[in-house]
Amino acid sequence: MYRSSGLKKMKPSAILINAARGPVVDMDALTLALREGWIAAAALDVTDPEPIPVDHPLLSLPNCLIVPHIGSATVVARNRMATRAAENLLAGLRGEKLPYCVNPKVYE
Repeated sequence: MYRSSGLKKMKPSAILINAARGPVVDMDALTLALREGWIAAAALDVTDPEPIPVDHPLLSLPNCLIVPHIGSATVVARNRMATRAAENLLAGLRGEKLPYCVNPKVYE
């Protein structure tokens, strides 16, 4: 988790990007880091809590970009997701290994 101690170690020119999980970054520490200039900016696809409260101080900072947690919401990505889900479903119904299994150890 990025807390104050970790954020202070970053370069003042650093831009923190969190597209993983909200709890990876301490939101209060990030607010302080951006206000105090410990880092230059932040870009967040996730927050903690999610959705971020409308009165959260990060929303008013000019050096913080927050986007809705919809990084996969492109036509191409959604088409691939649907196709792969269908291919997995059909393979499973045929008793075959899933072509897009995220945990292949289940076959060991």
